[in-house]
Amino acid sequence: MRVKHLFFLVCFSLLTACSSKKNVVDEDLTEHQLYEQAQRSLDKRNYSTAISKLRALESRFPFGRYAEQAQLELIYANYQFRDYDALEAAADRFVRLHPQHPNVDYAYYMKGLAAFDQDRSFLARYLPLDMTQRDPGATRDSYNEFSKLLNRFPESRYAPDAKQRMIYARNLLADYEVHVASYYIKRQAHVAALNRGRYIVENFQGSPAVADGLAIMVQSYQTLGFDDLADKSLAVLMLNHPEHSSLVTGEFVPQFKETASKSWLSQASLGLLDKNRNAEPPQASQANKEMQRQFKDAQESIPKEIKANK
Repeated sequence: MRVKHLFFLVCFSLLTACSSKKNVVDEDLTEHQLYEQAQRSLDKRNYSTAISKLRALESRFPFGRYAEQAQLELIYANYQFRDYDALEAAADRFVRLHPQHPNVDYAYYMKGLAAFDQDRSFLARYLPLDMTQRDPGATRDSYNEFSKLLNRFPESRYAPDAKQRMIYARNLLADYEVHVASYYIKRQAHVAALNRGRYIVENFQGSPAVADGLAIMVQSYQTLGFDDLADKSLAVLMLNHPEHSSLVTGEFVPQFKETASKSWLSQASLGLLDKNRNAEPPQASQANKEMQRQFKDAQESIPKEIKANK
């Protein structure tokens, strides 16, 4: 068995050595030769080798004929190689060195595209996962990067595609807020849910999730005893979204159900300290921390009238 393991280790070492040797760039190559070799590697979709050639070209001939083009193609090669951190670094460097370059909009676009693709991992692309229940950090980054592109270069050839991707990202972010609000309702944190619903309505106008935001506001206001505000929100919902699933024969039917009554400790911790909890937050890491922060803020903003009634 030990001999077998040793054999595999030797094979792995040889393969690694061969791979490393393959990407070693000849120091005697001229600028033109380096660029041509990098182009051939790109044409063959050998992106690892292309990256090595382009990096060598950039470092050896920083003020050469192909320097700027090599920097742009390095962004592209890193994208194809799915090295998004390297892409971001290369794009930032290009923007910093060449802010007036006619193709600087490409660097902004690729940063947005990289963040957009990061949120759609291998599993998300090939398995039926609900993207709206995942941590939206990459989606938010993508939206912000595309927004920078449109603000700086509204006439860019990449602008139409960026706009469409921004719409998708915006809807995804809005749907994520709906999931978080529904989680708050299940945990009987109705003020926090109300704040989320209001946030959706105020910040995602035009998104399909606005109707859900209004429904969340209606349900939360009703539960908190603010009937006038609930009626106003319901009127807006009925006027603008009469086909919403919460409206049944002209009556409002809450979409989100609360879990069974819990102790004060369970409610204060959003159920995180409840051993028998049967509902998990949409995201157990960053999003969970964000929800706890929002819940704390919501508790502090509870009107005195409500606190007095408890």
